[in-house]
Amino acid sequence: MKMKEYKVGLVGVGAVGTEMIKVLKERKFPCGKVHVFASRERDEKILDETYHVMPATEKSFDGLDIVLFAGKTDVALALKDAVVKAGAKMIDNSRAFRQDPEVPLVVPQVNAEDLDWNKGVIANPNCTTAIMLEAVAPLHKAKGLKRLVASTYQAASGAGAPGLAELENQIHEYAEGKKLTVKAFQHQLMYNLIPHIDKFDETNWYTLEELKMRNEARKMLHHPDLRLSCTCVRVPIARAHSESLNLEFENDITPEEAREILSGSEGVRVVDDPLNGGYPMPLDATAKYDVLAGRIRQDISRDDKKGLDMFVSGDQLLRGAALNAVEIAEHLIKRGLV
Repeated sequence: MKMKEYKVGLVGVGAVGTEMIKVLKERKFPCGKVHVFASRERDEKILDETYHVMPATEKSFDGLDIVLFAGKTDVALALKDAVVKAGAKMIDNSRAFRQDPEVPLVVPQVNAEDLDWNKGVIANPNCTTAIMLEAVAPLHKAKGLKRLVASTYQAASGAGAPGLAELENQIHEYAEGKKLTVKAFQHQLMYNLIPHIDKFDETNWYTLEELKMRNEARKMLHHPDLRLSCTCVRVPIARAHSESLNLEFENDITPEEAREILSGSEGVRVVDDPLNGGYPMPLDATAKYDVLAGRIRQDISRDDKKGLDMFVSGDQLLRGAALNAVEIAEHLIKRGLV
């Protein structure tokens, strides 16, 4: 029996949009050629194939089943009603709907069941939250997460193509003895770390990126009282984010238990052989589907066995954005919701 073919649209053809098309092809998603939309009409070569890009308007979505949004927040807000009216499912990668109580915020390995109450729109979480929860959610389900303190090490490409280009340009400029150009970031990134991602909230001096991680984790884990604090740092890495996590649980947990739980969890690969150089690194996570989890150890600052420390790395363009969006689409089909 031939599998049904779905009509898929894509709004936005930047780094994430390109990655979405790549993942659809890699996973043999049951669709024909993707209908691509952007701000203006043009022909554009994406992954060695030419697409006729059409302007994204309120009339663009008739006849489509699923529309992936990889563009700006204001575009998602402006076109949401048109997608829903056309009867398509909107999977949005911007921050437009993440905290909307009417919109499920989903990583399928974490909370696929939330797809069942969607009203036509599903939100992709912030990539840093998605990477963190791939590894944290299985432990929470087993032991009950009480508190989490995170420090992130976020790649230049997390700021989009301009961020990656600036890091690469600074490397060349340094090698040539030139003054380094600083535009995409607040400070020079090469040979530096910048503990500043997104705007500061002047009521508590956390950045919006840090607050997103707390608020999104609470929503996705259905844990409104989760105590979570984080510091987000931009690092001179091309691609793949890493995070240092300190976890406190309601119940005792040992590193051995954590490794066993994570080894059986979809979307996670345990890399935890430190004596032989086995631990998560962004270079190894780049272009990989799984989040790498390692450096799993008991928290020695505590007198009990309710605390763990862990380090994770994940490709933010793939695992944290494009792959998650495509997996949401796959789960909508699996659950008979499209």
